[in-house]
Amino acid sequence: MARCHYDEKNKVNIQYHELYNGADISNQKCGSSRTYMLALLFYWVLLKLSVAQYEHLGYPPGYPYPEQEEYTAPQLDPDTPRIQLRLAGQKRKHNEAEINIYFVSSGPIWFDNVHCTGKEKTLAQCQSNGIGISDCKHSEDVGVVCSDKRIPGFKFLNTLPNHVENLDIHVEDVQIRAILSSYRKRIPVMEGYVEVKDGGKWKQICNKDWTQFNSRVICGMFGFPGERKYNPRVYKMFARRRKPTYWDYSVNCTGNEAHLSSCKLGQAVLEKSNGTCPRGLPVVVSCVPGKDFAPTLMTGFRKAFRQEQPLVRLRGGAIVGEGRVEVLKNGEWGTICDDKWSLLSATVVCRELGFGTAKEALSGGRLGQGMGPVHMNEVECSGFEKSITECSFNKEALGCSHEEDAAVRCNVPKMGFQERLRLSGGRNPYEGRVEVLVERNGSLVWGTVCSEGWRTMEAMVVCRQLGLGFASNAFQETWYWSGEVSADAVVMSGVRCSGTEMSLSHCLHHGAHLSCPKGGGRYAAGVSCSETAPDLVLNPQVVEQTTYMEDRPMFMLQCAYEENCLSSTSSEVPANTYRRLLRFSSQIHNNGQSDFRPKADKHSWVWHDCHRHYHSMEVFTIYDLFSLNGTKVAEGHKASFCLEDSECDEGIEKRYECANFGDQGITVGCWDTYRHDIDCQWVDITDLKPGDYIFQIIINPNYEVPESDYTNNFTKCRCRYDGHRVWMYSCHNGGSLSSETEQTFPGLHSNQVTHR
Repeated sequence: MARCHYDEKNKVNIQYHELYNGADISNQKCGSSRTYMLALLFYWVLLKLSVAQYEHLGYPPGYPYPEQEEYTAPQLDPDTPRIQLRLAGQKRKHNEAEINIYFVSSGPIWFDNVHCTGKEKTLAQCQSNGIGISDCKHSEDVGVVCSDKRIPGFKFLNTLPNHVENLDIHVEDVQIRAILSSYRKRIPVMEGYVEVKDGGKWKQICNKDWTQFNSRVICGMFGFPGERKYNPRVYKMFARRRKPTYWDYSVNCTGNEAHLSSCKLGQAVLEKSNGTCPRGLPVVVSCVPGKDFAPTLMTGFRKAFRQEQPLVRLRGGAIVGEGRVEVLKNGEWGTICDDKWSLLSATVVCRELGFGTAKEALSGGRLGQGMGPVHMNEVECSGFEKSITECSFNKEALGCSHEEDAAVRCNVPKMGFQERLRLSGGRNPYEGRVEVLVERNGSLVWGTVCSEGWRTMEAMVVCRQLGLGFASNAFQETWYWSGEVSADAVVMSGVRCSGTEMSLSHCLHHGAHLSCPKGGGRYAAGVSCSETAPDLVLNPQVVEQTTYMEDRPMFMLQCAYEENCLSSTSSEVPANTYRRLLRFSSQIHNNGQSDFRPKADKHSWVWHDCHRHYHSMEVFTIYDLFSLNGTKVAEGHKASFCLEDSECDEGIEKRYECANFGDQGITVGCWDTYRHDIDCQWVDITDLKPGDYIFQIIINPNYEVPESDYTNNFTKCRCRYDGHRVWMYSCHNGGSLSSETEQTFPGLHSNQVTHR
C-alpha cells in the first residue's frame, strides 16, 4: 500500500511505497497516482467480495488455513478506571444475567447513559455520565445474553462470587478424563479425573477440600443426572505411577449450580506445597448416566438413572434434551407458565428426565406453544428436588397463555455421534449428501446412504445427529451435490427410522447385506436442515361443536366422487340416491416456530377442473371411523386445495391467501379453518350401522412437510350414531392424555406409524 508525505525541501509530494502485488510504484508522484490508487482499491474490494461467496466451501486438502485470531487481554491506559464486571441476578442460562459492576461495593448504580462504539476494550472506556453519576433505579438495571461460542484463546476471568480482591484466576476449559483402561474406550466418559485447562495445560484438582456437591455439579455439566461412589484404590495406584500436575486452587459448590462457573472459588491450597497435594489425590468423579445414554447390560453397567414416574416430558425440541416442558396432572398433560422460570427450576426438570443440568431456561414459548391447560405458574425450586412437581408453585395460572410456555435446553453426554456422520457437497453446512462412517474389513471408511425409501423421518434423524435442528427436506437424488469422490460407494441401505432416534445407526437398516438397485452416486440420500420447524395442531373442541349429519343427493356430489371423497359403494348406486355424510369443521393451528408450507412448488400443483382449484398437497388430512375393537369401518380424506391464514393471534399478520393463485401456507400463530360445508370435509357413513365408534383425524399423514412434533398431529373423539343423529364427545389431541387414558381409545396412538 502506498503512503505519502510532503517534502518541504523539494516542494512536492513524494510517494513512499510498499510492493503491491509485485508492482513498483515508487517513482510516481502522489497527485498523478491518486487515480491509480483508487483503481487498486476498487479491485481489492471487488476481490474480497468475490472470495467471500466461496468462503463456506473451505480450503482444498493440504492448503494452509489462515491463522485464527487469538484473544489477547486488552492493554489499558494507566488513566483508564479499573472495573470488574459480573453476571448476576436470576439466570436463565449460565452466560446470561443482569450486569453488576464491582468498583467499591455492589449497592450503588455506577453507570448511566452508557454509549459504546463496540471497539472499546472495557466498559469503562465507553461514554457515560461518569462513574457514580446516575438518576436510575434498580428497576432499570440492564442485562445481557452472551454467545456460547468462546473467542479462540479466551480465558474467562473467574473470581467466582467469593469477592476476593486482586485474584485473577484463568480457567479455559474443564473435562472428565478417563484414566482406567476399562473406561477409556467407553462412550460416554462417565468416570475419571476432573481436569481444568489453565495456561494451555490440563491440570488435576487436589481432592483435599472436594465434596460430593462438587461432583454433582461436574456430572451435571457433562449431561449426567447424578454422581456415585467409585473404587479409590485403583486411582491411588495410578497416581503413584504417574505424578499429577495440580491446579493451585480448590472449588466450593453448593450442589445446585448449573455450571462450575457459578461455584465459589476455594482456598489456594497449593501455594505453600510446591504444586503437590499433601495426603491427597487428584479429584475423581463417577457419574450416573440417564436411561437414554446408559450402556447395555452386556457391557457390565447395571446402575443407570431411572425416572420413577413419567410426570414430566419435553416437546417441540430439535435435539435430545431440549423442548417445551409439559407436566401430567389428573391424567392430562399441560404446560408451565414462564413467570419466575429460572435455571434452577430448569435444572430440576433436566435431572428428572435423566439429563444433566440445564444450559438454558427458555421463556415466551420459544420452543413452540402447547395446547390444553397451563398446570403450573411461578415455579421456584431449590435445585435438589427429584421432580418439578415437588417445587413450590402457584396453581392459579390466571393471565398465563401458551405464549408464555416455559422450555429448557439440558446438558447431555457427548456420545460422539456427530463424528460418524457428515453432509458433503452442499452450498452451506445445513445441506448436502449424507455420508456415514462405517467399519469395512477392519478399517473405517466413509460412504453414502441408499436413497430408496428415504423420507422425512430419516432426514430428521440426520439433522438431529449433527445438531443442525430439524429436517426441511429429504432428497432421493443428489447429483447436484458432488460430495467426496472417495465416499461414493453405498455403505448403508434399507434405512427406516421412527424419527426419534439419536443416531442414524439406531434406525432399522440392512446391516452388512446391502441392497440398493439404483446404487449411490447421483441417487445417494441427501438432506437439508433448519433450526426451526412448523407444528400443526388441530383444535378438538371445534370438531365437537360443529359435527352434524347431512343426506345429500349423488347428483350434487359429482366433484367429490371424482376426488374419491365417497365410500366405494357410491359407484354402484344411481344419481338420484342420497349419501349420508358426517360433517364437521377442522381448525388447524400452527404452533411451531416457522411457517407451514406445501412441499411442492407452485408449478407442480395439480389442477382439479371440477372444483376449479389447485391441490398443493394431494392428501393433507385423513378421516377414519373405527369400531370400539379398532376395526376401520369408514374413511375419508381431504386434499389441501387451499392452505391459508383464516385467522391469527393478536398482533400477527396474515401472510397466505389462496385467491388469485396466491401463496399457500399457515403462518406461525395463525390457523386455517376447513369449514363443515365445503366438499370432502366429511366421512361417508351411508353404510354405517348405528352404534358407538371412535373418530380420528390425522394431519399431514405422509410427513410430506417436516414438523417439530408429529405426535400431536391426530385427534380422537368418541362418536355415537343412532341412525338419526350423530354427535362427538371427549375429543382430544394425540399425546394430550396419560397413556392409561389413551389406551381406552382404539386406533392410532402415534402418527409416526401411519404409513410406514
